Amino acid sequence: MTTDTTQTDIVHGIHNLRKDAGVALVVLIALALGFALRQYTLSRAIAFQDSATGFSLQFPAAWGTADSLQEVLLKVENPATDSSYKTNLVVEARDLDPQHPPTLQEFVDRRVTQKGNLTGYHFISEKDDTVAGEKARQIVYAYVVQPNDQPRRISLPVVVVAREYIVVATDRVYYLTLAAPEKEFAAASAQLDEILKTVNLP
Repeated sequence: MTTDTTQTDIVHGIHNLRKDAGVALVVLIALALGFALRQYTLSRAIAFQDSATGFSLQFPAAWGTADSLQEVLLKVENPATDSSYKTNLVVEARDLDPQHPPTLQEFVDRRVTQKGNLTGYHFISEKDDTVAGEKARQIVYAYVVQPNDQPRRISLPVVVVAREYIVVATDRVYYLTLAAPEKEFAAASAQLDEILKTVNLP
């Protein structure tokens, strides 16, 4: 009787083990497919080209266009940002005075002065770089924003880090600015590196 019971327990144990292994395999396959789909979605890009200037780039398909209070060529943001302030990329263009075009350093100085009006502004770094084969200057700075300024709505201030490129082309100066919550900045900065590879200047 004991032998029969033991054999039955072993058979049931093997049967349950197979079921558990099957469930585990299904879960692993589902996770793998989910990861592959996420990577595919993140790797896709949307092409943007400004008809007036000819400026173009590609940005992640998961990002969407956003409204801007300023005159810009493009503003897109990442809705999946884990913050009330969403990671965003803004592209601006300004015509140059062909008779007296400012130097790249003058543009940088003006920009630093302009951004200095931001709440809690802190200049972090500056260095030479290139964008689409043109000389550029990269500046990094931080500031504080209050994303939701509505009465009786809980919203803590957010520390934002911005990485900005100032590029002087033939007849225009371009500003490409990525801004992200501090804890999201490293990942967003890596995305900016990929976006910059797609930039074309007229």
